[in-house]
Amino acid sequence: MIEKINKFMEGVIARNAGEKEFHQAVHEVAETIIPFMEENPKYVKAKILDRLTEPERTISFRVIWQDDNGEVQINKGYRVEFNSAIGPYKGGLRFHPSVTLSILKFLGFEQILKNSLTTLPMGGGKGGSDFNPKGKSDGEIMRFCQSFMSELFRHIGANTDIPAGDIGVGGREIGYMYGQYKRLRNEFTGVLTGKGREWGGSLMRPEATGYGNVYFAQEMLNSKGDSLKGKTVAVSGFGNVAWGAVQKATELGAKVVTISGPDGYIYDPDGISGEKIEYMLELRATNNDIVSPYAEEFGVEFFPKKRPWEQKVDIALPCATQNELNADDAKKLVENGVICVSEGANMPCTPEAIELFVENKILYAPGKASNAGGVAVSGLEMSQNSLRLGWTSEEVDEKLKQIMKDIHEACVKYGTSSDGYVDYVKGANIAGFVKVADAMLAQGLV
Repeated sequence: MIEKINKFMEGVIARNAGEKEFHQAVHEVAETIIPFMEENPKYVKAKILDRLTEPERTISFRVIWQDDNGEVQINKGYRVEFNSAIGPYKGGLRFHPSVTLSILKFLGFEQILKNSLTTLPMGGGKGGSDFNPKGKSDGEIMRFCQSFMSELFRHIGANTDIPAGDIGVGGREIGYMYGQYKRLRNEFTGVLTGKGREWGGSLMRPEATGYGNVYFAQEMLNSKGDSLKGKTVAVSGFGNVAWGAVQKATELGAKVVTISGPDGYIYDPDGISGEKIEYMLELRATNNDIVSPYAEEFGVEFFPKKRPWEQKVDIALPCATQNELNADDAKKLVENGVICVSEGANMPCTPEAIELFVENKILYAPGKASNAGGVAVSGLEMSQNSLRLGWTSEEVDEKLKQIMKDIHEACVKYGTSSDGYVDYVKGANIAGFVKVADAMLAQGLV
């Protein structure tokens, strides 16, 4: 079996040279899907996994815009339309200097299975640009977004491809892009999600990924007769995902003691609650991308250039970025008695870290399952747009909670081993794969 996995990966690497993040994402899926396919030869014969790892369409374009000094600036723009077997392409747009085709392909590939797990009719895609919104004026961001959409609009639509926000793309950027799309197409449709509430957006979208991650962790603990109540939690990041996770974990009776940024992390032994959660929003709005001001504001300890996984906690929720939690971090968490790790970011744990969690029978949830709450609420926004109505926060929250419960049940169905341990990586991969693979078989060689 290892030989078959290695041979498959050799082909992927040869076709996608130098795209290390994409290779990592595919390998993590191939390790569980190839053995499953061997037991189900119909998928092997149709070469489903080979087809699944090749995007249906990859769009690359230049984005020309003018800064406030009148200087012409040029960025790269991308949209990877990965798989549309179960619905229109769905996935975020990321504006960040680190954006490359490899990053977007890894995210788009993960999105296929994540969207499948939500049970909503959404295919997988991802896009973005190496544009950095940090330090830019509103006028500069508007001009960039309008230029970006002047090309992207040709490739998207309410029944074709529905982008959303991601890192560097919030309500402001979505607004500017939607305005340009509407101007070019002369139509008001639900072509983007993450819109303002007044013009087609859904309540609870900013906090949905963090809420969903906590709901999934709660389901894992419930399966062991436990709960979040009274648990100590480490969270990384301080953006929307971390903010939502801190809110919901606190609401469910846990005590969150860390948040982090590129500059380091803070440790608040009294717990991040009340005005401290609101202060996270103020931090985010400063555009400085640092968390050290929290330590000054509330008189707690700041650990520069370090990650929060060295603290003794019951639960770890990595909510920042890919590969932020490595084997050394995982070892510290295990040694300190962590019982549950649930990913809020996309692929935040390295393969070596995941291996340690599984070896030690830790409750570990991969992002494609545990952070699906964000795209789930994006899907609910699409539904509200199609129906021309809006749901209350309570209605959206209840639907989100049920979706995360259904995802957990699907993971348990496909991931439970003979000794009763649930391998959530295996369960999420197979559950997401089966739905897409069967749709691909039904639709023929397209």
